[in-house]
Amino acid sequence: MPSYVITGANRGIGLAFVQNLGADSRNQVFAVVRNKPGATALLEFQSTHPNVHVYQADIIDVKSLKLAAEGMAKVTGGTLDVLINNAALIEESSMASNLTNYDGKEDVLEKLLAESFHVNTIGPIHTSNVFLPLIRKGDLKKIILISTGLADLKATLSVEIDGSAPYSISKAAANMAFAKYAAAVKKEGIVVLSISPGLVNTQQSIPPPEVLAEFAKMIAKFKTLAPEWDGQPITPEQSVEMVLKVIQDATLDQTGGFVSHHGNQEWL
Repeated sequence: MPSYVITGANRGIGLAFVQNLGADSRNQVFAVVRNKPGATALLEFQSTHPNVHVYQADIIDVKSLKLAAEGMAKVTGGTLDVLINNAALIEESSMASNLTNYDGKEDVLEKLLAESFHVNTIGPIHTSNVFLPLIRKGDLKKIILISTGLADLKATLSVEIDGSAPYSISKAAANMAFAKYAAAVKKEGIVVLSISPGLVNTQQSIPPPEVLAEFAKMIAKFKTLAPEWDGQPITPEQSVEMVLKVIQDATLDQTGGFVSHHGNQEWL
């Protein structure tokens, strides 16, 4: 019975992972959220799927992660097959700004960068370290980081994507962190992979006008990057189905890599 841990499982891609994997009763699915009572859609799904377990923990709070891991170990007998580091922070206010827009607002920029790095880079490292003892005893032995094509240097420069800097920078750092992680655990047969889920529509409300305007500009740039792309974001369900196939097919030869939901470096 394969076992999976998904962080940031209360909404969007994280919830879609739980719903996809949890639909198969042969899977044991462990959903990690910061606010369990507020995860209404997740709890509703759990109520009809006894193979889905929900734990409250914060990826930047190691103590809470260890408590969650202890609870999961009791269910699985001390093993874990796949860890999906999905939880992340993207500050909406930074989406429409580039690094040159913070002159005179250095404190704001430093706060955005520090918070993004703490959640998007350090958080997944803590999470992976906490669950590593269980992964070592699992059968599939895979640690996944949900990254973003916005962290790709070549794509950023080729079409001059200058927005969402704190998010992109912290995710690029996370990619390197997971390459380092892969180098450390490859000898144990553990596959570590950073995967971009594509451009996914996870909005729960209409963004401010300035963010919508920046998003429209970004779409136009993406079309230059991939002329054959239809310009439409995919759904969380579509993304998760593709990402899970990449995870399933991932081998030790690929460990430490950074790929898209297509299994290559086509980000859209």
